[in-house]
Amino acid sequence: MKFMRILGLDVGDNTIGIALSDEFGWTAQGLETWRRKQLDADLMHIAEICEEKNVESIIIGLPKNMNGSLGPQSQKVKTFAARLKEVINKDIQIILWDERLSTVAAQRSLIEADVSRFKRKKVIDKMAAVYILQGYLDSLRAAR
Repeated sequence: MKFMRILGLDVGDNTIGIALSDEFGWTAQGLETWRRKQLDADLMHIAEICEEKNVESIIIGLPKNMNGSLGPQSQKVKTFAARLKEVINKDIQIILWDERLSTVAAQRSLIEADVSRFKRKKVIDKMAAVYILQGYLDSLRAAR
């Protein structure tokens, strides 16, 4: 079996939740919540993670409205993905993944785990990235 690492991103205006798959591409683990600085610094940070962790693909959550349409935040994410493609290794594939309800699911699981509101704010984006990436990984297994 081929070892691969897949990066999951939940791109927001203030933070980027970052998750990473295990080497077999089975499970997603939260890596960090990156506090956004300027776009170039954000992109370089992600490029460094890709290099360091031998990332083959990046899954970026695409925020869609419940009816499937794309809003202003979706365009920001698409622009971010296009700029990221310019800075990373050209062999790394970028996939936009429907992230509807990922933040809601992350919030619910943190509440069920009795995580305080203060701590939830610190990790919600990282958890959303985990949900985005795990959804993608599960879809790969289902397709086999």
